[in-house]
Amino acid sequence: VMTFSLKNAGATYQRLMDKVFHQQIGRNMEVYVDDMVVKTTSTKGHAADLAEVFSQIRKHNMRLNPEKCVFSIQGGKFLGFTITSRGIEANPEKCKAIIKMQSPQTVKEVQRLAGRSFKVFLTTPPVL
Repeated sequence: VMTFSLKNAGATYQRLMDKVFHQQIGRNMEVYVDDMVVKTTSTKGHAADLAEVFSQIRKHNMRLNPEKCVFSIQGGKFLGFTITSRGIEANPEKCKAIIKMQSPQTVKEVQRLAGRSFKVFLTTPPVL
């Protein structure tokens, strides 16, 4: 158990996960803090990959919350994105506001929209 109220708890926990699963990350697993995905291209290989991950979990005396675990699915949501056999896609629920947004009708509305988009990059003056 780790207290996440500490300032650097998330980064510390991520380093721990990177160390524990260093052989799996990028190959058959992705980990972001306490979210884990075991990814496999075939059903046969999935059981072996899960066994490998469970072995690491047991080795380091870690526990999973069964209520938060889902196994052998073809896709799902991970870090706000939809993961499918086709790849990583934007989550349709997150895109609703942009899809429903009315297109700019005048030059002024286009300028306003562009200004909002670029404002993030223009909030601090450049250092010369």
